[in-house]
Amino acid sequence: MALAAAILCGCLPLRAQATRVPDLGIGKLLVAPRDTRDPAFAESVILLVRYDRGGTLGLMLNRRTKIPLSQALRDSRGASGLTDPVYMGGPVDLENVLALLRANTMSEGAAHVVGKVYLVSTRALLEKSLLEKSQLEKGQMERTPGKTAPGQFDGDGLRVYLGYCGWAPGQLENEAGHGLWHVFPGSADVVFDSEPGSLWSRLVARAEQNIARAQAQARPALGGGGSPFSRGNVPMVPYISFSWPTFPLSDARLDVSQRARFPFAGAAESVVAAYAGSR
Repeated sequence: MALAAAILCGCLPLRAQATRVPDLGIGKLLVAPRDTRDPAFAESVILLVRYDRGGTLGLMLNRRTKIPLSQALRDSRGASGLTDPVYMGGPVDLENVLALLRANTMSEGAAHVVGKVYLVSTRALLEKSLLEKSQLEKGQMERTPGKTAPGQFDGDGLRVYLGYCGWAPGQLENEAGHGLWHVFPGSADVVFDSEPGSLWSRLVARAEQNIARAQAQARPALGGGGSPFSRGNVPMVPYISFSWPTFPLSDARLDVSQRARFPFAGAAESVVAAYAGSR
C-alpha cells in the first residue's frame, strides 16, 4: 500500500537526468519520453518506491482521478468527508491501495523513499494519517506547517494511489539502458506537486533541454567521433516494447501488496477501471 502527499510551488529543483543504469534506485523519477509507444505509460511520471533484487515498484504521480478519498476508502477509518482525489498509481492491481506521506520522521509501518517522503505499507498507519488529515480539515487539530511533531504532517502531505507499476528483475534496467526513460532524482516538492496534470510536460521539456545540451557539448569540432547516445559505433535501439511479467509478484512487491490490500467502494473501482481504459 502506498500513501502520497503533495505541494509544489515555483520551478522544479531538479538536476540533469541520469544517463546510466546504475543511477536507478528508490526515490528516482522515471519520465516517459514523448515517443513512448505503450499507451499505459504515455506522458507518465513515476516515482520508484521499491528497488531490489526481487524487482521494482513505482507509483505514477500525475494520474489524478475524480474519485474522492471518502468514496474510494469509505470503509477506512478517517476517510469520511475527505474530498481529496485518489490517484491511479499504475496499471497493476487496481484493488491495491498505496500511499505516500510527507512527515518529519518515519512512523512505524512506513519506509523511507526520498527526503521527507515515506511509503506507507500498513493499513493502521494509513488510517491514522487519514484521521489526522480529517481532524485538521475540521479544525479539531492545529495546523502549524513546519512545526509538526515527529511523525505528523500538516494535512496536505498525503496522497493515496490505487494500483502501481511493477518490473521484474532486470526489466527496468533493460528499458533504461535503451533510453526508454528519462531518469531524474526525486524530491518531496516533485512528489507533491500542486499541478500534477502538467508535471510530465515540465519534466520532459527539462529532459530534452539536458539532452540537447549534452549533444552540443559532445559534438566534435570537425566531425567524426561517436554519439554520446551509442555504445561504441552501435546506435542504441530506439524502442523496445514494454513487457509486463505474467508470473506472480516477487517477494518484495508481494510483501507490499499483501499488507496493503483492503476493499474499497465498488463504484469507485468501476470508475478507476474506466479511467484506466481511457488512457
